[in-house]
Parts: sequence; structure tokens; C-alpha cells
Amino acid sequence: MTSETGGKPQLRFGQVVIGPPGSGKTTYCQGMQQFLTSLGRKVVVVNMDPANEGKPCSCAVDISDLVTLDDVMENLKLGPNGGLLYCMEYVETNLDWLESKLAQYRDCYFLFDCPGQVELYTHQHSVKNIFSQLAKWNFRLTAVHLVDSHYCADPAKFISVLCTSLSTMLHVELPHVNVLSKMDLIEQYGKLAFNLDFYTEVLDLTFLLDHLAADPFFKKFRRLNEKLAEVIQDYSLVSFVPLSVQDKESMIQVLRAVDKANGYCFGDLEERNLQAMMSAAVGADFQFSSALGVQEKYVETSAKTVEEEIMQL
Repeated sequence: MTSETGGKPQLRFGQVVIGPPGSGKTTYCQGMQQFLTSLGRKVVVVNMDPANEGKPCSCAVDISDLVTLDDVMENLKLGPNGGLLYCMEYVETNLDWLESKLAQYRDCYFLFDCPGQVELYTHQHSVKNIFSQLAKWNFRLTAVHLVDSHYCADPAKFISVLCTSLSTMLHVELPHVNVLSKMDLIEQYGKLAFNLDFYTEVLDLTFLLDHLAADPFFKKFRRLNEKLAEVIQDYSLVSFVPLSVQDKESMIQVLRAVDKANGYCFGDLEERNLQAMMSAAVGADFQFSSALGVQEKYVETSAKTVEEEIMQL
């Protein structure tokens, strides 16, 4: 992976797409590949999931050529969770194979479609070590962590999502962009208690705790929920970018956040205007307007008055 003019590895940019099973990682990779291609970037999709059989987009590098979950489960008599952990440990011990595959592609932007097992990003170290090795190969990566947006409609699940996102950010040790995926389905399982920016910016969680305490089941866990909320707010790291893959504007917002996180927007790999660079440099891209636009598209407006909503809460 060295350049032809010297021994220094060539600088490459990309995203590692992570998140729970079913959060839309492969669909995101497919949509982002098409979107980046339309912008003129040469995109390479790398399948890092040995259990990913139905791949809608073509993968230039496929980890299944090295190891598959089915083979591991059959030969070692492991279950799906233990088999996936073994697969990632096997990839870690055979990084020379991955290096040789990635070395075939120059001047490209990489999308790494990663497995969905949560333990890989909160407890186990193989995936973290793989990401660290990619950084040593001069990859500048951003972790894009997808979670289903409909969890916002359930306060208990949203607090769980916040804890998982925070734990993943601290464990993976990469520039991080948390994404609320499938925004078109955000109210599929219930109405939001607050405006969308409350969830994307993770505002004062005490309001969410009050809403959660209305449920008799969670009322007895109020002190535990308060301590969890304190941990999240003390770190003050978690925020979300709303995304619907079919929506061009939300794709642009995610890409801006990713390019700012990994430094792509400060490079010279494509034409950029000074205003866009200065906006990224000083952090002038406010999320409120984008969250408001997404809310107007996908969140049903309540016909109730403010007084009626207060009485309901």
C-alpha cells in the first residue's frame, strides 16, 4: 500500500458502517455508493460481514472469500454469535489478505459494510484492532453508526440506544457520526413525545425521564434511568443526524458530517469552495434547520393544542 514515488502509504478516505442488525447498513452502503458516484468519487464497497449473503450492491472486496459464518458454525460447532466473533478474530489474524485486496484500488473512497453484532463494538477487540490497522495503512475513516429512528418513539429504547452509541464511540476510537436511519418509518410504532431536534441533539433528558415515569413498569426504575441519563449527559458526546436513504437532502447532511469528521472536506481531491470549507472549519453547519426539515417531511403534525399536549404528558 505504498505510493510509487516513495515509501509513504497513500492517503485514503472512507466510512466504516456499523450498527445493530436490521438498521439498514447494507442499504446505506448501496445508497451512499450511488450518491458518491454521482458526485464523481470512485467508490469501493468492502463487505466485512461474513454472514452477509444477500448483497444488493457489488462488493469489490468480500470478506466471505476468506471466511464465512456458515463454514465456521458447521466445522467448529459454534452458534451464530460465537461464530461471528471467531470470524472477526480470524480476519484479524489474516490482515495481510485484507491489505493485498485493498492495495488493488487507488484513488478511491471506501465503504466498509461491517457486521451487526453489538458486542463487536462494545466489548470485543478484534474489530477495533482491524480499524486501528487500517489507520496505520493511512486510511482516514469515520464510523457511521446507524440506529433505527423508530426507537425515538419509545423513551426506554431511546435511552438504551444512547447508552449503546456512547459505549461504541468510546470503544471503537474513531471519528464518529451517529445516524437515525429509516426516517420515513420514524412513527411506525408510536408518536414522538417531543420535536425531532430533542432526539437528534439529545437535549435535557430529564424531560424524557418524566415521560418514562408515566409508565408503571418503568416507574420503579426511575433512579437507574436517572443515573444512565447522567452518564450520557456528562460525556455529552452523542448526537444524531436524521437520514432517509431516498432523500437527497438528508444524504447530503450525513455526507457533510462524515467528510468533516475524517477530514475529507479539507483535502484537494475534488473541487470545493471557500465558504464550504470555512463552514466546516468553524462548525457553522447547524443541525436544527436540517432536523426541522426532516420533521416536516416525516413526522405527522399533531392537531392538538399545546394545552392538550401538556395535559396528556
